[in-house]
Parts: sequence; C-alpha cells; structure tokens
Amino acid sequence: MMNEAPRMSVDQLNTVLAQSAFLAPYGFSVRSCEEKQCTLIVPFSASLERPGGIVSGMTIMGAADVAMWLAIMGERGTQEQWVTTDMKTAFLRSARQENVVCVARILKLGKRTVYGTAECSNEQGQLLAHHVISYARIFE
Repeated sequence: MMNEAPRMSVDQLNTVLAQSAFLAPYGFSVRSCEEKQCTLIVPFSASLERPGGIVSGMTIMGAADVAMWLAIMGERGTQEQWVTTDMKTAFLRSARQENVVCVARILKLGKRTVYGTAECSNEQGQLLAHHVISYARIFE
C-alpha cells in the first residue's frame, strides 16, 4: 500500500469544503465517501443559473472536478497535493431549478497520477453529464 493515511470521513471532507473559500458560492456538500468514490451534492441556487434558467455547465464541471478531488483526499488524506491535468465532459441533458448529484469514481490510483470518471445527475437519477478526469500529484 502506498499511503497508510486513514480514510477521511464525510464530516472531514465537508470541513475541507467549508475551509475552501473558492468553493463557497457553490454550496457543495459531501453526501457519501466510500472506497475510491465520493458523492457530492450541488444545491440549486439561482446564482448558478445561466440565461434561460439552466444550471451552468461551469457549475456541473466544477462539481465533477471537486468530487474527484475529494475522492482522492478520501483515499490519500490532505497531506498530498493533487491537481487536475485533463477533463473531458459530455453534457447529456440540462438541469433546471434542481439539485445536482455528482458521483466521482477513481479507476486508477497511482503514486503520481489518478484517472477516473464522474457522473452528474439530477435527484431523479437522470444523467446530466459524464466526465473523464485525470489528476497529477504535485511533489515539492
């Protein structure tokens, strides 16, 4: 095993979110964190809508990115620093005045890179977007 850091709890991950000022406008919260997987909730807010009443793509992509970041933290703790290196998104349907649920799954967790997917859905389980995400570890 590469890292003996204990798995982080939902409460610990929600504390990370609360302490990350750049995420405050989104109101993200962690619903669950299991082995190599994290579920993030984006509560509906009119401030996240684009013209036409659709939840912005930026919000949905951000949720996927943050869910993966937290999934990595759930496995490796907060001592390691990880950054997004690549993200591909396919938008499949729009969200209108509804919460978004984003589930990130780590498919490969290496010493230097992480590869995974995230799926954002509405509360009824209708798929809104599919994401493929890569992360790299920063060594200082």
